[in-house]
Amino acid sequence: MEVLGIDIGGSGIKGAPVDVASGELTQERLRIPTPQPAKPEPVAEVVAKIVKHFSWSGPVGVTFPGVVMDGVVRTAPNLHAAWVGVDAGKLFDGARVLNDADAAGIAEVAFGKGQGERGTVLMLTFGTGIGSALFIDGTLVPNTEFGHLELRGKEAEHRASDRVREERGLSWDKWAEKVEEYLRHVDMLLSPSLIIIGGGVSKKADKFLPHVKVDTRVVPAALQNEAGIIGAALVAA
Repeated sequence: MEVLGIDIGGSGIKGAPVDVASGELTQERLRIPTPQPAKPEPVAEVVAKIVKHFSWSGPVGVTFPGVVMDGVVRTAPNLHAAWVGVDAGKLFDGARVLNDADAAGIAEVAFGKGQGERGTVLMLTFGTGIGSALFIDGTLVPNTEFGHLELRGKEAEHRASDRVREERGLSWDKWAEKVEEYLRHVDMLLSPSLIIIGGGVSKKADKFLPHVKVDTRVVPAALQNEAGIIGAALVAA
């Protein structure tokens, strides 16, 4: 069975059909820059373009970078305040909508580094912000949003996201220091058995993970930046 997965991010919106039995993309993904300002209507237009691009008429799953409850957006820190209270499922023509990091985690637990792992598994996605997905024996605890934990008087994602690395021109090893500080904090709070690093930086893990020293196992995501698309499709299926 194929399902269209669409992943909304702060800088780009990307989508592709997914074989939900194998977790593989069946066509090359399409990426379109996120409109600025990222208000609901312009973002919905991009989502519709992706649906049209694949001539899609079947089920659709969409990720959103914020808290989503029953399809309704509760927070949108990296898009636009106009999203709060919007029924995104209705806006996206009946698509199944969920938090972006939750979707990535669902995919990684089903097909990636979290597969078969018991206990507490934490997926963290580093991009425009820091997303989180927490699993207890394979069951998702939704909408955790640990990127907004406070570190040194700031939200963690304002200190350690990939956007911070780019905007401040940090070297990989200097950025790794900030990532390590954040990981030590969440490790102290949650005592996970495994931390999976996802988002766009996961494909460059060799540049920073060797500099990150924490007691818990830390591994790069196997599905890398396609995890959100795959997870969205799995949930919609």
